[in-house]
Amino acid sequence: MRPLLAALSIVIALPSLCQAADTVEVHIDNFTFVPATITVPKGGTVVWSNRDDMVHSVVASDASFKSAPLDTDDRYSHTFTEAGEVTYFCGLHPQMIGHIVVKP
Repeated sequence: MRPLLAALSIVIALPSLCQAADTVEVHIDNFTFVPATITVPKGGTVVWSNRDDMVHSVVASDASFKSAPLDTDDRYSHTFTEAGEVTYFCGLHPQMIGHIVVKP
């Protein structure tokens, strides 16, 4: 019975383990998106975390996503459903630019 329970718990946990691999974190620090360029699979999620002591936002150049203003330690996430490339910037500090490659 115990081997069956162990196997079952692995099967149940597997989807959440796979989900984590499709999530990429970008930190906002010192007026910079770190890393500035990332790659995610189609269906992947990017989570931006503001580690700066200034308010920032995340805005796609193609208007496909836009965060509310992010205070220190605030987070914003977006899931990418289409393959392609997206450039984004901080709506409050437009010199801050990042780039995302979404693989099919």
